[in-house]
Amino acid sequence: MLASMASHQWRQTAAKAGAIATGTLLAVALAAPGQAAAHQRTGTPEPSSSATPGSGLDRQALRRSLDAAHEAGMYGIYSEVRDGRQTWQGASGVADVDTRRPVRPDMVHRIGSITKTFTAVAVLQQVARGTVDLDAPIARYLPELVPDERGQQITVRMLLNHTSHIADYVGPAFPSLLEGTTSSLDEHRFRTIAPEELVRLGLAATPTGQPGATPGMYSNTNYVVAGLLLEKVTGVDAEEYITRNVIRKAGLRHTSFPRTARIPGPHSKAYESWYGFIDPPRDYSVYNMSWASTAGAMVSTMSDLNQFYRALLRGELIGAAQLAEMQKTVLVWLGGGQANYGLGIYSADLPCGRFWGHDGGVFGMGTQSLASADGSRLLSFGMNLMKYQRLDESGQPVPNDIDQAILEHLFLAVCGQSAGATAKSAQPPFVPFAADRMLVKR
Repeated sequence: MLASMASHQWRQTAAKAGAIATGTLLAVALAAPGQAAAHQRTGTPEPSSSATPGSGLDRQALRRSLDAAHEAGMYGIYSEVRDGRQTWQGASGVADVDTRRPVRPDMVHRIGSITKTFTAVAVLQQVARGTVDLDAPIARYLPELVPDERGQQITVRMLLNHTSHIADYVGPAFPSLLEGTTSSLDEHRFRTIAPEELVRLGLAATPTGQPGATPGMYSNTNYVVAGLLLEKVTGVDAEEYITRNVIRKAGLRHTSFPRTARIPGPHSKAYESWYGFIDPPRDYSVYNMSWASTAGAMVSTMSDLNQFYRALLRGELIGAAQLAEMQKTVLVWLGGGQANYGLGIYSADLPCGRFWGHDGGVFGMGTQSLASADGSRLLSFGMNLMKYQRLDESGQPVPNDIDQAILEHLFLAVCGQSAGATAKSAQPPFVPFAADRMLVKR
């Protein structure tokens, strides 16, 4: 099947899809062009929406929406929704396609780029302590890692909001993806790769623009540099620092950087389709995640993620000044669309209000977390089949029924309404799994 795809088309598709291996899973609801442009000029937090999330939880509708995603072809999906003191958990489908073991809402899951929010919080804790200046050049802290003029031009803030324009390392780290096969995914299953090497790969690639220029360009390399910055200023391994000062401070019991290639605790398998070029989809649940580092190597549960974002938005992990810095957004290319990205989080303006969060995708697992501005309404869901769409003759993913089912669940969870009822007023609409789809358009 790979051989039948034109070489140029494969390179174009694989290079762009590979760049989001720990990147965005869902396209955020973007601000209207005029509002986004005004924000880009001012660099200040966007005004809050006057709308509020829907009240109450329609438990039966939420359950049906998960079942619909499974019936549409998603192997397994699990979710937790909170509205004030109310909590709903649900799961549908299988964790193992061979044994038919069912998925459960409390399964431990690879969260990919949601790791970036944890890393950003850790850096902002150091900002509060005065050991890191957001607007200082990264060369002040890591002169040998990012040398010469780039190290002087790129600031800590530019790393965290993806305006450094350092290229993503994922393509170079998995070179077969640029050569017409997915063999790198298997060849590097047990490889250990140092964060310094990941950064070297990103810096060696052509920059995506001038440091500080907007729109920014989403790059995992930024958050590996941020992890090395943490190590430099704290004298502690970055994963250990995040564990002590973010994970434990938030009271999370099932969130960690795994020490082995296996996911700790009860978990699903992780099936990767790569747009049908891996057929049938292959399980990558056993994988050395050193390639994702502080950009995307963490595991968590949906309950822990909701607890984390609630604690963050209620000021329990960083102070008000640092949270305000996190919520200063700029335009960043996420896939083929632009989003309002802050420092480790992005905003999504939905018909029922503004939400903050992040999403992530690694080989075989995808995750989404969204939280209302006050942390009262929260959604986190995970799934165990990635890049399930098929490509048309031009290399674009064909719309899939799974997308619509996931969209329905998302709107029911955060707005208390169906996607059909809210889509008419969303400008532009919130599109599920558009990073996989949109990235090949860029």
